[in-house]
Amino acid sequence: MRVMVFVKATDDSEAGHAPEPWTSEMMAAMGRFNDELRAAGVLAMADGLMPTAHARRIAIDGTKRTVIDGPFTPSGDQVAGFWLWDVKDMDEAMEWAMRCPNPMPGPSEIEVRPLYG
Repeated sequence: MRVMVFVKATDDSEAGHAPEPWTSEMMAAMGRFNDELRAAGVLAMADGLMPTAHARRIAIDGTKRTVIDGPFTPSGDQVAGFWLWDVKDMDEAMEWAMRCPNPMPGPSEIEVRPLYG
């Protein structure tokens, strides 16, 4: 089973700068977590996303297409990064997610969502 794990954006990540106060220990902890995911054969892909100021959306209504330039608000509804994991089931995905170091300084949220297929 594959799941997409989303790191929700914060005001800092949407502003386009590293969240404060990121520390070298926070970065090292996330690096170790990603290494564990790789070693277990769980990690298929991971990356951070640029702020929504660099994004575009396309609104679709029937045959009409409208391009909408970012930034988009509110930041808590946006995604700052993601992982794609290969796991046996949602329980395993949640076990890994519960081990994830806090991806942002202060309160953070990650979302685990199964893929179709």
